[in-house]
Amino acid sequence: MIKVVRGNPTPEELAAALAVVQARAAAVADRPSGAPVPPDSWADPARVARDRLPAPGPTAWSRTYWPS
Repeated sequence: MIKVVRGNPTPEELAAALAVVQARAAAVADRPSGAPVPPDSWADPARVARDRLPAPGPTAWSRTYWPS
Protein backbone atom coordinates (compact mmCIF):
# COMPACT_ATOMS: atom_id res chain seq x y z
CA MET A 1 0.00 0.00 0.00
CA ILE A 2 1.25 3.48 -0.84
CA LYS A 3 0.14 6.51 1.10
CA VAL A 4 0.74 10.18 0.25
CA VAL A 5 1.69 11.90 3.48
CA ARG A 6 2.53 15.37 2.17
CA GLY A 7 1.52 17.41 -0.80
CA ASN A 8 -1.29 17.03 -3.24
CA PRO A 9 -0.08 15.10 -6.28
CA THR A 10 -1.98 15.28 -9.53
CA PRO A 11 -3.35 12.01 -10.89
CA GLU A 12 -0.56 12.05 -13.53
CA GLU A 13 2.17 12.48 -10.89
CA LEU A 14 0.70 9.71 -8.78
CA ALA A 15 0.45 7.40 -11.81
CA ALA A 16 4.09 8.10 -12.71
CA ALA A 17 5.27 7.35 -9.17
CA LEU A 18 3.27 4.13 -9.05
CA ALA A 19 4.65 3.05 -12.44
CA VAL A 20 8.19 3.42 -11.11
CA VAL A 21 7.37 1.45 -7.96
CA GLN A 22 5.70 -1.32 -9.97
CA ALA A 23 8.61 -1.54 -12.43
CA ARG A 24 11.08 -1.77 -9.57
CA ALA A 25 9.02 -4.45 -7.84
CA ALA A 26 8.75 -6.44 -11.08
CA ALA A 27 12.52 -6.27 -11.59
CA VAL A 28 13.14 -7.60 -8.08
CA ALA A 29 10.54 -10.35 -8.52
CA ASP A 30 12.12 -11.50 -11.79
CA ARG A 31 15.55 -11.93 -10.22
CA PRO A 32 16.27 -15.52 -9.15
CA SER A 33 16.37 -16.03 -5.42
CA GLY A 34 19.87 -16.15 -4.00
CA ALA A 35 21.31 -14.18 -6.90
CA PRO A 36 23.76 -11.50 -5.80
CA VAL A 37 22.56 -7.93 -6.08
CA PRO A 38 24.84 -5.92 -8.38
CA PRO A 39 26.05 -2.66 -6.81
CA ASP A 40 24.73 0.58 -8.22
CA SER A 41 27.31 2.20 -10.47
CA TRP A 42 26.50 5.72 -9.27
CA ALA A 43 27.72 4.81 -5.78
CA ASP A 44 31.04 3.44 -7.05
CA PRO A 45 33.91 5.60 -5.68
CA ALA A 46 36.00 4.75 -8.75
CA ARG A 47 33.52 6.68 -10.88
CA VAL A 48 34.73 9.94 -9.35
CA ALA A 49 38.39 9.11 -9.94
CA ARG A 50 37.82 8.19 -13.59
CA ASP A 51 36.75 11.65 -14.61
CA ARG A 52 38.72 13.82 -12.19
CA LEU A 53 42.36 12.87 -12.42
CA PRO A 54 44.73 15.69 -11.48
CA ALA A 55 46.91 17.09 -14.22
CA PRO A 56 50.60 16.41 -13.64
CA GLY A 57 52.72 19.37 -12.64
CA PRO A 58 54.23 21.17 -9.67
CA THR A 59 50.83 21.81 -8.03
CA ALA A 60 49.34 18.37 -8.67
CA TRP A 61 49.90 17.32 -5.04
CA SER A 62 47.30 19.87 -3.92
CA ARG A 63 44.63 18.36 -6.17
CA THR A 64 45.14 14.68 -5.40
CA TYR A 65 42.11 14.25 -3.13
CA TRP A 66 39.22 16.26 -4.60
CA PRO A 67 40.27 18.15 -7.71
CA SER A 68 38.31 21.28 -8.47
